[in-house]
Amino acid sequence: MVDLYCGGSVWCNIDIALRRIDHLYRQEAEALGLSVIEWYVMRALYEEDGQTAGRLAEAVGRLATSFTPILDDIEGKGLIERRSHPADRRAVKIHLTKKGQALKERIAASAERIESKLPNSFRAKIGKDMSQ
Repeated sequence: MVDLYCGGSVWCNIDIALRRIDHLYRQEAEALGLSVIEWYVMRALYEEDGQTAGRLAEAVGRLATSFTPILDDIEGKGLIERRSHPADRRAVKIHLTKKGQALKERIAASAERIESKLPNSFRAKIGKDMSQ
């Protein structure tokens, strides 16, 4: 049986777990000059380049209506470009640039590091692994 924090409060323990996971992702994303959401967008584009902005927003769990600033930031870094959708004038497709493609292996390696660190992040005392 795993010892739970906060007197066994489910919500408290879920919150602790989410904070630890966020910390791991933030460390890896920031090392690449990305925010966590930008890191997710890049991974989604590596799975399928040329997605519509709406579909990409859905893939990373964001509302399409609030997704434009995220795309603006990634485009500002030269990692993606918007192209008109050939069949729908209202839609745009998001494509990786050469610079964005060049990050693929580094982002994949960061995902592997996160996966290898996840189990240990739940064994440490609160705050101990968060300060690293």
